[in-house]
Amino acid sequence: MSRKCEICGKGPSFGNNVSHANNKTRTVWRPNLQKIRAVKNGSISTVKVCTRCIRSGFVTKVI
Repeated sequence: MSRKCEICGKGPSFGNNVSHANNKTRTVWRPNLQKIRAVKNGSISTVKVCTRCIRSGFVTKVI
């Protein structure tokens, strides 16, 4: 199961947590993905989309 938005393709980004003492540890920032039922290509299916795409109206939610 991939951690990628099916609409915009947003995925995890990697970097360092930097402490006050300048210690560096690797970390992963994951997108806020939600499983929603949406209209995709004229049919209803379950898609994993980020909250930015839901808020911006790039998907049509099914109630």
